[in-house]
Amino acid sequence: MSDTQVYYLAFLVKLLVVFTLAVGLVPILVYAERRVSALMQFRWGPNRVGPFGLLQPFADMVKLLCKEDLVPERASKVLFTIAPALTCIPPFLVMSFIPVAPSFALAGREMKGVVVDSPVGILLLLALSSLTVYGLAIGGWASNSKYSLLGGLRSSAQMISYELAMGISVLAVLCVSGTLNLSEIIYRQTQFFGYDAQSGNWAGWNIFAQPLAFVIFLVAAFAETNRLPFDLPEAESELVGGYHTEYSSMKFSLFFMGEYIGMVGISSVLVVLFLGGWHFPGMNSLGVQPGTLPFTLLGLLVFLAKIGVLLFFFIHVRWTLPRFRYDQLMRIGWKVLLPLALLNVLVTGAVVAGS
Repeated sequence: MSDTQVYYLAFLVKLLVVFTLAVGLVPILVYAERRVSALMQFRWGPNRVGPFGLLQPFADMVKLLCKEDLVPERASKVLFTIAPALTCIPPFLVMSFIPVAPSFALAGREMKGVVVDSPVGILLLLALSSLTVYGLAIGGWASNSKYSLLGGLRSSAQMISYELAMGISVLAVLCVSGTLNLSEIIYRQTQFFGYDAQSGNWAGWNIFAQPLAFVIFLVAAFAETNRLPFDLPEAESELVGGYHTEYSSMKFSLFFMGEYIGMVGISSVLVVLFLGGWHFPGMNSLGVQPGTLPFTLLGLLVFLAKIGVLLFFFIHVRWTLPRFRYDQLMRIGWKVLLPLALLNVLVTGAVVAGS
């Protein structure tokens, strides 16, 4: 096979693996959310469908497939139909730019642990993750319902409030990493502490170099995924169900699939930017040769473990904190996160320029 054929074959295989991982994590997250919330509220949770209720997510899927797909009479039917897809597709695209494992050699060729290794990967991630809001806004407007419209408008205003702080917090990471390539950002973090003598850049986990940027990005990540305490576009106590009030059947499930895959995507970005990606201290001293398939699988397991910790934190926060008021969200975004992010970038730039 030619190099071009091998490249496209590897591309398709990696794309299938990432897609399968992303979709496969959705029922696991649904089950975990129910079990963790039940544990926190001293309930049993799912325990009837299958052993320990493990088949409950599949029962829910069958129920949604069998439900009638209702469309409001005066809704904009085309936009009403494509809105769930606009919410679900961007998180899948985000996952294709995430380096989930180190590269390995196969038949004399280097196989990278990422579907698309772009030199400006972080910019593409920020651009794609911000597209989700279009699905929420269009779904709310196309439903021809005042509650849905309010939910869609809230999602747009919420995105403006946190997106600036999120992007500026990433700038601080780019200052210390000296690159926009996500694989290179992970490579800079392959030492737990210290500086890269060749480039003069920080070479440890970025959470230690940029703790404030990590906190800002983490808070913005909850708003990015519309999770409590920032689930104001849904806000069932105020808007019935928000932007998806008029949706049913599989269209309804696509919104929530997009939310859960968005959680996986934003957790992956957090791991890559701040937590060393697929790396952990002492990984090279375990007797597994770097550049081999076992080393790649080990890195993949490390990456999934880190994502699992962050996803558990997302679930735990949802069932711990109450929903913020809308004015509180605006105040946090504009008066707290944005000034702190700007100050952090200024300090980081001064330190990097002076080193």
